[in-house]
Amino acid sequence: MQDWCAPEHEPIVITSARAATLRDSRGREYLDGNSSIWTNLHGHNHPRINAAIAAQLNAFAHCSFLGLTHPRAIELGTALIGFFPADTLTRVFFSDDGSTAIEAALRMSRQYWQLVGQPERRRFLSFEHAYHGDTLGAASLGGIPLFRQPIAGQNESDTLRLADIAALETLDPATVGTLAAAVIEPLVQGAAGMKLWPPGTLARLRAWCDRHGILLILDEVMTGFGRTGTMFACEQENVLPDFLCLAKGLTGGYLPLAATLTTERIYAAFLGEYHELKTFFYGHSYTANALGCAAALASLALFCDEDTLTRIQILSRNLSTLLQARLAPLPPVGEIRQIGLIAGIDLLADPATKRPFPWQAQTGARVCHAARAHGLLTRPIRDTLVLMPPYCTTDDELARMVEALRLGILETICAR
Repeated sequence: MQDWCAPEHEPIVITSARAATLRDSRGREYLDGNSSIWTNLHGHNHPRINAAIAAQLNAFAHCSFLGLTHPRAIELGTALIGFFPADTLTRVFFSDDGSTAIEAALRMSRQYWQLVGQPERRRFLSFEHAYHGDTLGAASLGGIPLFRQPIAGQNESDTLRLADIAALETLDPATVGTLAAAVIEPLVQGAAGMKLWPPGTLARLRAWCDRHGILLILDEVMTGFGRTGTMFACEQENVLPDFLCLAKGLTGGYLPLAATLTTERIYAAFLGEYHELKTFFYGHSYTANALGCAAALASLALFCDEDTLTRIQILSRNLSTLLQARLAPLPPVGEIRQIGLIAGIDLLADPATKRPFPWQAQTGARVCHAARAHGLLTRPIRDTLVLMPPYCTTDDELARMVEALRLGILETICAR
């Protein structure tokens, strides 16, 4: 905030947007290189999503979801469970954002074990380099010290954090017996710098959870809705979780909305008479907001009507070619990781020895700042450049995004 408020800093004020382009108050245009922090799917100002929101607005904008319902929420819940085999993920709990989708899954899984007579199962297993949100419970799962340090000591005893999937086999039975659920970002750890899990990791974790009776929570807040090339990342290893957490792209990047999907087994444990106090006491004022649900339904319809998954596959191949041709040869570029339309480009002081730049130098941030002059907006993760374009991005726009990063690297690092 000190840098933001400095007199010499010029904030970029976005005033309009269409498709993959953002415009600021001075008339400058930028390509949206991180899909407005990983949320926008089909582009800005999409006429179908605009029309869906306008139609719902003419009916009503929002009503309480506590003891009530409305058509758009019913339709969206039905659409979401329709992506999965019958009798698997059959129930939907709506909330506001990725962190609250995770919080709902954590609370639901812990309360489930209380309700079925195993209150000792109260801990959560997560992984180093993980990121699951900023609320207290979600942050306590995280494996990135930078995000966890401000809350050090909070809920730490409730989290068992492992380095990798192989470490599962080192756990003793007494420890395993205290676990309520395992939580993982499938295929790729986003805030860790787009780090890819080794193939088969998710399937191994599902099998281990099944052997030990532990629930599995998948955090598809970033990976859901086509980002990895399939509608959901878990499809690529044929894994079905006990809880699936969705947000970010759910409404196509228009409005805050999240969903936690779960099974009939979990749902049934909460059924009972009022005096039994089995209620899941968790709710938000804007749960299942009607405008958000309308946007989400329109976004999901576009996947069929515009053959979006095929478009993602084509863009993904083109992005891979561009990254290897234009960025990989640059001296400061280390590993380039990509899955679908998610790319992470490491910047290193010495790629041969993997020696990083001093973190205090904010090299990644300076490269992204330089790329603005070439018409690209994106944010790094420390010294990992992130490129995650909207699905409407043209081949020419994709090439311009990569070129802006190339020029940013040359001007910031190679010109010194």
